[in-house]
Amino acid sequence: MKNWLLRQLRPRIDFLIYEFPYAGKSIVLFKIDATTNTPVEFRGEAYIRVGSYKKKLSDFEEKERKIWKKQTGYDWSAQICQDASIVDLAPDGIVKAKNEFIQKNPKFSEDLSNWDDVTFLNKAKVTVGGQITNTAVLLLGKPESERYLLPSLGQITWVLKDEKGIEKDFEHLQLPLLLNVDYVLNRIRNLQYRHLPDGTLFPIKISQYDPWVIREALHNCIAHQDYELCGRISVVEKPDELIFSNLGSFLPHTVEAVITQDAPPAIYRNRFLAQAMLNLNMIDTIGSGIKKMFLTQKERFFPLPDYDLTEPERVTVRIQGRILDQNFTRILINNVDLELFTVILLDKVQKRLQVSKEEHGFLKSKGLVEGRYPNLFVASKIASVAGEKAKYITYRGFDKKYGNW
Repeated sequence: MKNWLLRQLRPRIDFLIYEFPYAGKSIVLFKIDATTNTPVEFRGEAYIRVGSYKKKLSDFEEKERKIWKKQTGYDWSAQICQDASIVDLAPDGIVKAKNEFIQKNPKFSEDLSNWDDVTFLNKAKVTVGGQITNTAVLLLGKPESERYLLPSLGQITWVLKDEKGIEKDFEHLQLPLLLNVDYVLNRIRNLQYRHLPDGTLFPIKISQYDPWVIREALHNCIAHQDYELCGRISVVEKPDELIFSNLGSFLPHTVEAVITQDAPPAIYRNRFLAQAMLNLNMIDTIGSGIKKMFLTQKERFFPLPDYDLTEPERVTVRIQGRILDQNFTRILINNVDLELFTVILLDKVQKRLQVSKEEHGFLKSKGLVEGRYPNLFVASKIASVAGEKAKYITYRGFDKKYGNW
């Protein structure tokens, strides 16, 4: 049968066949790797699985397009805007880009004064041989230059909602995105949050959101948006949370994979754009931003970011601007060296998200959770790592770091 199948397939892919007994029955299992660059045809026709049904791939043009893109190494962000020139870029955007480039690459400080704008944009890898790319228009283009991206959009929508979810204000922000990131940041009401630690009468004042986390979340949306889906990036501001979303699937598949691998991802949707954003100081290093967001929230003793990947072509990130569970915060304050993996599990518990039995056993062994599985809650009593002195030092550093914002 294997030889017969291979003769019907084009290209002749490899697959494995396993035979084994299960529940008193004989099972034959075919293991076939997902296609990476070319649709596989059976007797001249390519098929795709939709739920429990077999469908012709030709009826799903978007899925077929993505398969062929993997073969060609297609990168939307690197495509040339044929009729565009440097006059289509915003002069104040270029000035901003130069300032950010020097902060990221101080070794070029002297050289920059001798570069014209075209040379600079080539060196920063925003343009290619003086030709204007989609990346150049997206980050530095004048508002009217968006026509070069059509039908794609280079826009960010900011929406303000009240505690009942009713829209109070909104704004569609256009090009250049390099400048409008700061505009979005200034629109967000980053209020002071007052927290009263145990054993003290003096409250800690801390901003609801860390500005770096806001920037990183928004920059991730820009870098990973699937612009060919022709939608906007959105930032929704609620009284106690920020919600960022961009179109396109989450290529690493899971957030845990990004955090545990601690290395740049193997696949990029917009590789050229990501490199340009790195050169213009918009992102620190490619691939490490998500983990740093988690660590920053942990160091502020706030809930960790929530990634919603349930929609197949959308990534949504929620940043909490308030303490959800005093016990969670107390544990972080008293155990500043707690590993991030442990904090992620504990964060799930405080948000009433189910953890596995193995994860429950791990948290229980450390005395971090109470209750009967699966109805768990963060433990109300947990010993300090090094006693009350360490606790005082933690509070003092916390107040000094964030109290004057």
